[in-house]
Amino acid sequence: MSSSSSTLTSTQKYAAGALFALALHQAQLHQIHPLGFPSHDDDDGSDPPEERVSTSSSSDFVSDDPQLWVHQSAGLLRPVFKFLEIDSRAWGALEETVAYSPAKHHVGAFLRLLSEESGNISEEIVDKELALAAAIDAMCLSMEKSPDDYKSKKEKQREYENACREKFAPPDKKLESEPREGNTPSDRRQEINAITSIVEEAPAESMKESAGKPLEEVTMLSYPRKLTVLYELLSACLADTPEDNKKFTRGRKGYDARHRVALRLLATWFDVKWKKMEAIETMIACSVMALLKVDSSKEVAGSPESSWAKLKRGGIIGAAALTGGALMAITGGLAAPAIAAGFGALAPTLGTIIPVIGASGFAAVATAAGSVAGSVAVAASLGAAGAGLTGSKMARRIGEVDEFEFKAIGENHNQGRLGVEISVSGFVFEEEDFVRPWEGQHDNLERYVLQWESKHLIAVSTAIQDYLTSRIAMELMKQGAMMTVLSSLLTALAWPATLLVVTDFIDSKWSIALNRSDKAGKLLAEVLLKGLQGQRPVTLVGFSLGARVIFRCLQILSESEANAGIVERVVLLGAPIAIKDMDWEATRKVVAGRYVNAYSTNDWMLGIAFRANLLTQGLAGIQPVNVPGIENVDVTEVIEGHSSYLWRTQQILEQLELDTYYPVFNRKVVKS
Repeated sequence: MSSSSSTLTSTQKYAAGALFALALHQAQLHQIHPLGFPSHDDDDGSDPPEERVSTSSSSDFVSDDPQLWVHQSAGLLRPVFKFLEIDSRAWGALEETVAYSPAKHHVGAFLRLLSEESGNISEEIVDKELALAAAIDAMCLSMEKSPDDYKSKKEKQREYENACREKFAPPDKKLESEPREGNTPSDRRQEINAITSIVEEAPAESMKESAGKPLEEVTMLSYPRKLTVLYELLSACLADTPEDNKKFTRGRKGYDARHRVALRLLATWFDVKWKKMEAIETMIACSVMALLKVDSSKEVAGSPESSWAKLKRGGIIGAAALTGGALMAITGGLAAPAIAAGFGALAPTLGTIIPVIGASGFAAVATAAGSVAGSVAVAASLGAAGAGLTGSKMARRIGEVDEFEFKAIGENHNQGRLGVEISVSGFVFEEEDFVRPWEGQHDNLERYVLQWESKHLIAVSTAIQDYLTSRIAMELMKQGAMMTVLSSLLTALAWPATLLVVTDFIDSKWSIALNRSDKAGKLLAEVLLKGLQGQRPVTLVGFSLGARVIFRCLQILSESEANAGIVERVVLLGAPIAIKDMDWEATRKVVAGRYVNAYSTNDWMLGIAFRANLLTQGLAGIQPVNVPGIENVDVTEVIEGHSSYLWRTQQILEQLELDTYYPVFNRKVVKS
């Protein structure tokens, strides 16, 4: 797929670019007003947030409002227009239209343009679109996990949960195996069925709320055409298209998180499941490896074209987007046998879709990628061997931080994944607690855990657990006094004398751990700014002090508007972060997509550990954060105590359904 070999007509390219621009602007609006959340303005007669003319000022023109994602200084839209070969004279008008005119007035019209066929449509074009759709479906199948693998992970997760409950759960909560009233197997099945129903309805609801368009306009588009448009738009986002105006060149190469969020919304409008988009991402990463393999073997040595022309004609990532050691991180070397085999089987099809590479080129890279040695050789030939997150131990680089190391988890490494997740534990009793809470996830991200300052985290966690099993705590729990204490902490701060002793017992270790978490957050920001994860969108998830590490990282990133394209999604669970005077609004601006605060109103241990003087500012881990754009999720029903996050994080993430653009679980997580 390329601008010159695309199956799309000029009119259809214009419509595709316009829809992407609309999605990009809507995604920015949803930073403050996520879909599914009531707007404070709904009752005052004003326009809904999707119809506002600006996010940051009262400017009359896009050119006067540089904070808009569709502003040319952001470098997010015009390179896409240029790649699609949309007439430059139309760019300004498109920007003004998407920023200052309700999306519902235009989405339907652009969808109709995409669905229209010219009178002389050739069989070759139809065949190419069908072949691309078939290739994407096949790649999607090759990326799916087997039911046995899923069951195995679930069983390991249950074993870990049972072990944690035996050791750490409050005495009256250990190994609750008997169903309680209102939580029978039948009730749980009904809850799960209700959740499934909500997830299935989410795409339709988000289309109605975000675009106001009738669903029949989506059905006018054929499935192959939808995938063709998404494939070409992703290619445009990743290509390093040279800008005529250097003043407005993209500041960050590679895959911008804001682009990925816009593609999420557009896929939702198209009613295309996100896993199909992930298959497209993997295919394009594979295509880069194929093209570079062909170049290295001199198969196109006779071509007088420049590298840029070949890349553009191939419709895939520009070479300059992969410099600085990022190629290994972006493509992962393509070493996984399942992906290599699937890619090899698709070689004939892909060879016709991207003729500059040809079937032999795809077959060659699939063969080379089938072994670790082969993939390393390919990566080394590109100057990209080594580096990456796991190759970077930053311990002792900054004073007072003794341990800071990334560990790879999951099966998605070396498979061309273009999304990265970093998970951070913050309440641990042994080293395995940095990894085990995150092992059961089923997604298509390349995942890492951060192991940091284990000595101090284990010390403070153990001190808290020792208190929980003490005679004083047992007596208070029997009397039901802890919930009264937590309530008073948030109001008059009336502390019983017995708890003042506890703060002295825990305080020194907790204060050190808080200090180290802030320093670790600064290091995490440094890692992301250096691009050690590759120029790929990052999802950050953490519980307890791990959530604080992530929040501090976001604070550092928010110091420059240029860092807005790094982080795609954030989930904070049981976060020991004050609500007031922490500038949550600034951190929200550097998270392109969903930003979740999961809290438990009965986590009294977190309240006690966080100290009375700070609780006057509110605490994110035990109450909502009333900041526009933050999704507050009540997890009280599944969190029995602060240590519950060790074994409940997996369930919470499953119910959040992060891969849906629409935040379907914005109120409560239920037991399952």
